[in-house]
Amino acid sequence: MTRILLRISYDGSGFKGYQKQPNARSVQGEVERALAKIHKAPSWPSTSSGRTDAGVHGRRQPVHFDTPLAIPESRWARALNSLLPEDIYVHDAEIVADNFHARYDAVGKEYLYKFTAGAEHDIFARHFRYQLRQVPDQQLMQQAADYMLGTHNFASLSSPKTDVVDKVRTMYAIDVWKEEKEWTLRFIGSGFLYQMVRVMTGTLLDCGFGERNPEDIPALIAAEDRTKASKTAPGHGLYLSQVFYEKALLEQHLTETAGRRKNK
Repeated sequence: MTRILLRISYDGSGFKGYQKQPNARSVQGEVERALAKIHKAPSWPSTSSGRTDAGVHGRRQPVHFDTPLAIPESRWARALNSLLPEDIYVHDAEIVADNFHARYDAVGKEYLYKFTAGAEHDIFARHFRYQLRQVPDQQLMQQAADYMLGTHNFASLSSPKTDVVDKVRTMYAIDVWKEEKEWTLRFIGSGFLYQMVRVMTGTLLDCGFGERNPEDIPALIAAEDRTKASKTAPGHGLYLSQVFYEKALLEQHLTETAGRRKNK
């Protein structure tokens, strides 16, 4: 068997999330349906770097699977794209080590959360941006974000609906910037808990609206109580942006993003 690593992007608007589930359309379900057709089998398993929620989008998300077929790696993307729906796209495929694991080998991830702020809404962006009428204070949001950096138990800033016991994660960078009415939050961390980015986003927005004090974030984190944080931001503004498997590449990305941060 040969292990193949795919990089796929998807518009999450039409899916109930990445993970395969009965009676609901999922990214994993579509990918495995295409793999099953190629292998002429009833089903074909795959493993992704993580499971995004309903409405969440993915950019070049890593997915691996094993195959007995002698198909050149350069042909996998074309073969799969011919079978996949238009809201999923395979960028490329490569042969990886037999013990490579798309989820457990990751050393870091980057998520982007996008929203607009202002009185006028763009109906064509409604599936891809969280649209707000109130304009938050960027400086207050960044101050609050800085308090979230470092290694913490993030139980307060994630959903309790999980069987994950260890909720300690490390946040390397959180940046807030805007270009006219469009805002972007960038989160880079060692890993993320269920709905963690969305809860953090909701909490940062409340700080930007003056409904929370940025200086209260350390106490909120220390409480390890989800009820202390703000509401969960909707999924359609969230994008899985990058997954890192080499610490050197993660550190390089952190250096580059720090440089861009100074220029904003």
